[in-house]
Amino acid sequence: MPLTIASRGSQLALWQARWVSARLTALGHECGIRIIRTTGDKITDVPLAQIGGKGLFTKGLFTKEIEEALLDGRADLAVHSLKDLPTELPAGLALAAVPEREDPHDAVVGRKLVDLPAGAMVGTSSLRRAAQLRRLRPDLTIESIRGNLDTRLRKLDEGRYSAIVLAAAGLNRLGWAGRIAEILPAETMCPAVGQGALAVETRAGGAGWDACAALDHAATHSAVAAERAFLRALGGGCQVPIGAYATVNGERLRLVGLVIAPDGSAVVRGEREGPAAEAEAIGAALGAKLLAEGAQAILEATFQ
Repeated sequence: MPLTIASRGSQLALWQARWVSARLTALGHECGIRIIRTTGDKITDVPLAQIGGKGLFTKGLFTKEIEEALLDGRADLAVHSLKDLPTELPAGLALAAVPEREDPHDAVVGRKLVDLPAGAMVGTSSLRRAAQLRRLRPDLTIESIRGNLDTRLRKLDEGRYSAIVLAAAGLNRLGWAGRIAEILPAETMCPAVGQGALAVETRAGGAGWDACAALDHAATHSAVAAERAFLRALGGGCQVPIGAYATVNGERLRLVGLVIAPDGSAVVRGEREGPAAEAEAIGAALGAKLLAEGAQAILEATFQ
């Protein structure tokens, strides 16, 4: 029986679904793609952080309808950008594979931050990016920009923004790496949880489970497990001002995380290291540490 892959319909989402499809096909599985339109795809004129508050993101602004297709049997597996996938999956669904990660960093398109004059307009759809930009360059004007990757690039080209900040992974995957003016190191711009990684979600024990398991990359899976445990401990969804970045070196894992006020005025940052086999425990411990050190107040003020 062919495997049906559920995906959003954006250029990047379809690239990701086709990438997974090609690898499953190479393993001997016949695949087809079913496009699902999500709530996040339908609402394009409102900043993400304003749509329903923290709770809606926890439920999956870009994943809910896709997960419903998995549960009712219209699809056997789904391919997501992992940063869009809530930390708690619906009953009956599981994360079957996390393939090897692309570049997890944020990228500036247009002009380097250091070259932007005071007052220059920078576009981003992310509260996390906006907050860190305001801390780095409080003299810039940070504005929301919505739309798929090609739409945001077009808005930049039309002169609406002096620069925009995007995930480097998406630009690389679609062949637009040449448009990157600079890659922002994690010390300067802490990435989103799971940024650059794909999530292959299936019904637990369903038709796609065994097939997809072969696509898993152990080091990436451990890294994102730590990041997601950190986010879960903080009670955050994918659009709260939280960053996390884990790296795996041999059997050791190092996790850096932060919580930042939307205006950049306050930040709580920390790191933790330990065995990669204890990734989730490392993430949970760092989350608890930052909550105790002031992150709770920042999160409560963000969504009061």
